[in-house]
Amino acid sequence: MKIATIMKKTFVLITTVLATVLFGTKSFAQNLDEELVTVYRWYNPEAKNYVTLADGQYQEGQLLNWGWKNKTPLFFAYRNPGDGRVAVNGWYNPVTNDYISIAEDEFNDDQMIKMGYKDKKTQFYAPTRRGSNTVAVYRWKISKDWVTVPEEGDTDTYLKKGYRHKTFQFFGIVRNVDAVVYGQL
Repeated sequence: MKIATIMKKTFVLITTVLATVLFGTKSFAQNLDEELVTVYRWYNPEAKNYVTLADGQYQEGQLLNWGWKNKTPLFFAYRNPGDGRVAVNGWYNPVTNDYISIAEDEFNDDQMIKMGYKDKKTQFYAPTRRGSNTVAVYRWKISKDWVTVPEEGDTDTYLKKGYRHKTFQFFGIVRNVDAVVYGQL
């Protein structure tokens, strides 16, 4: 009789611990999913330039109506500021019709304005340090256009188009299904 009681208590204890671990991980994963935002690159064939945008920054129908095409997912970033994160701001240059995403520590506002950019908008927050499940993000330049490319992107395509001046910007987050389970974020 005592063995049956001990076994029942052990079973209840093990079940409770497993349930706590599973629900805790699921809750953490849901909070992380709400905190992360997908960052995309769009191309405008008429203007022959690129723009980097966080999901939800503009409605997709608006972008298509404005002539943007080839929506390409680049990486994930954070929606909110936090330790070890840098704000990434979008700027527009009306003279060159160029869009650029700049980490707040790359150029200050005065420098951007002197280069002809305006309409600064915070897009997302990027990790400042390499970690597991991150990817380095670079900025490439051609005469009047900048493009944001993760280190695993197709850089040969941009070299063939004349893009040069590769500059490190920040880190993006690469997601896989098991990232939270294995503590990769």
